[in-house]
Amino acid sequence: MEGGVPSDVDASAFRACLSLSYKNPYILQLAFSAGIGGLLFGYDTGVISGALLYIRDEFVEMTQKTWLQEMVVSMALVGAIIGAAVGGWVNDRFGRKITIFIADFLFLTGSVIMAAAPNPIVLIVGRLFVGLGVGAASMASPLYISETSPSKIRGALVALNSFLITGGQFLSYLINLAFTKTSGTWRWMLGVAALPALIQIILMFWLPESPRWLYRKGEVEKAKAILKKIYVDDVEAEIQALHDQVQLEMKIQDEAKNIKKSDMFKNKSVRRGLYAGVGLQIFQQFVGINTVMYYSPTIVQLAGFASNQTALLLSLITSGLNAFGSILSIYFIDRTGRKKLALISLVGVACSLGLLTAIFQVASTHSPMVSPIATKHFNNTCASYASAADASSWHCMTCLKANPVCGFCADKSDKLSPGACLVTSQMSEKQCKSEKRDWYTEGCPSKVGWVAILGLALYIISFSPGMGTVPWVMNSELYPLRYRGICGGIASTALWISNLIVSQTFLTMTKSIGTSWTFLLFGVIAVVAVFFVIIFVPETKGLPMEDVEKMLEDRSVNFKFWEPRKKKNKTGKNESFN
Repeated sequence: MEGGVPSDVDASAFRACLSLSYKNPYILQLAFSAGIGGLLFGYDTGVISGALLYIRDEFVEMTQKTWLQEMVVSMALVGAIIGAAVGGWVNDRFGRKITIFIADFLFLTGSVIMAAAPNPIVLIVGRLFVGLGVGAASMASPLYISETSPSKIRGALVALNSFLITGGQFLSYLINLAFTKTSGTWRWMLGVAALPALIQIILMFWLPESPRWLYRKGEVEKAKAILKKIYVDDVEAEIQALHDQVQLEMKIQDEAKNIKKSDMFKNKSVRRGLYAGVGLQIFQQFVGINTVMYYSPTIVQLAGFASNQTALLLSLITSGLNAFGSILSIYFIDRTGRKKLALISLVGVACSLGLLTAIFQVASTHSPMVSPIATKHFNNTCASYASAADASSWHCMTCLKANPVCGFCADKSDKLSPGACLVTSQMSEKQCKSEKRDWYTEGCPSKVGWVAILGLALYIISFSPGMGTVPWVMNSELYPLRYRGICGGIASTALWISNLIVSQTFLTMTKSIGTSWTFLLFGVIAVVAVFFVIIFVPETKGLPMEDVEKMLEDRSVNFKFWEPRKKKNKTGKNESFN
């Protein structure tokens, strides 16, 4: 999902991280305190998937209006787009620390609004506030950690923020599961995010501003004082290095002011880099990753698991695999190479989406029949079924698709036996469950539902180590330094907009064309993405920035995605051989 792992992280970086952190715990205090922003980012993007199950139960109009559910989910993305766009300016104008404070205030405000929401509209407003916080935190937290970390362990500590994002998503499923039996379920799920936001506000009061930002603002003595607390050895060398880096950045920034955007697009290497970088970000979203992260419990229910608790428990597995996959990416990204890892990932994604397509197609065409006797037993028949010209051919999926207000009550002795087609209401659900039957409003009972869970697990473990990370790493390596800010902004905007489109349309597509065809569409996009990566994405593993720029300048297509091994000849120069 969102959140990349730095390309310079490996096992030795983590060992150095542990060693230096033991010598100077202040370093970890800075990283973990700022990293709470990443935790909140992950929590607030993940918690809605489980909370949505219970929000639908309380606000019946959301069951009937799919677009309302999509609005609750995607409004956070609208906020994130705005927060990320404004966050860059706030970071530079007021500093990293103030930006984190602002993000926490938005998280806190949004959590309180959502927990107290009397209707879906207020809930959507709360999600907007949280999204603004997500957008601000997505920039401020990793930036603060990067600028307050010793250079030897900077990559490892920035990676900590990525782990906390996926860890926050995993935690959100645990919290969702913990509150399933509590009165007010979803209100607690959404409101609990206020606590870590409050904790971070308190912790940040005692932490310094970024020394790099202070140095850029001319507060050199303050910056030096902070650096002396961060570095155990070679403090003067680090101060000099910071001075040189800031001077170089300011020079590049001055040069960038004179760059016209039209001139940028005339540059071949920049254009081709943007094709690859923006394309990767768009495909990352359009293969459907955030439908799994935002709607995972709903997908589990579509596969035939009616219980909210079961849906959340099974979704916990996919969230855990996502966190595990982000760890795998650190191991493979520099060993396998960016391009090859992306291709392996996309092939796995396409195969898993093919499996999900087949399973949901079987489930939708082999669902239990509707029994007129069982339906009359409840005396709460769905109007569409009662007025149907040929009700004898109706099965569970026919009942659910006929009208948003139709639900299916399964037979208590055998879920796959004929059941009842009833009006979707709290009364119908209560009557159904009082007889120890299962109540279905999203999917139908199925023999093959467990295979869909395996498909989801395969999807996540294929996506996370490759396409979950590669687009972020590539976008940090593809662009010349003088254009990196502009190009990175274009790629990030493309990512958020693509994310918004997918999350805003997923449930509507499952209702209009069916779940199986929706996953088939994502699968076709994954196949297209394979060819896109083969043709347009270069391999940047181990290449200096100037070599990447020259490679993009020389050719627009990159069919070759392996690197020849090299050996040294007698003169000491490298020779290539296959």
